[in-house]
Amino acid sequence: MFTQQIHQTHKIALEPITTAHLDGLYAAGQHPDIWRWVLDNYTATPDTLHNWFTQSAQFNATEQVVFAIVDKASKQVVGTTRLFRLDSDNLAAEIGHTFISRDWQRSYVNTHAKYLLLCYAFDALSLTRINFNTHENNYKSRSAISRLGARFEGIAYKDRLLADGSYRNTAKFSIIDEHWPELKKQLEEQL
Repeated sequence: MFTQQIHQTHKIALEPITTAHLDGLYAAGQHPDIWRWVLDNYTATPDTLHNWFTQSAQFNATEQVVFAIVDKASKQVVGTTRLFRLDSDNLAAEIGHTFISRDWQRSYVNTHAKYLLLCYAFDALSLTRINFNTHENNYKSRSAISRLGARFEGIAYKDRLLADGSYRNTAKFSIIDEHWPELKKQLEEQL
């Protein structure tokens, strides 16, 4: 089971999301490019964001924990990410539903956030497998996942029905516990 706690490096903090983060999250999500490959733009309006917070971000705390990503120097909310789909029988979970403000993409934010989530998953929860999924055509996301050291496992065709009625083919990646110690060392060198 997940615990609601703050995880941090010297540059960012992952804070369990609360209503206090919503204004910053709304501001972070306003560039349309962020939502090109995402299933739903939950920052479209303040009401949409509030509905997402109450209905999705708080859904089944035994299976997920949703974090606001906060830049420590500026104290600015720069996005959100989550650890979810906890499978306690198989000791697996997924990292995703991440968005980072366009101003903070290709900075240190994603590496630090994913490092913290992976440490929590493997070191604190003793999970054996972490999954990452993204749209097959979202090459920016696929590249970011690969830079973490995740292994590409293939494409799942027509994996998700999108809001516009089309289907997403999903690029699937994973990190397993045997690979984590070496990947952890590599990520720490990047921090």
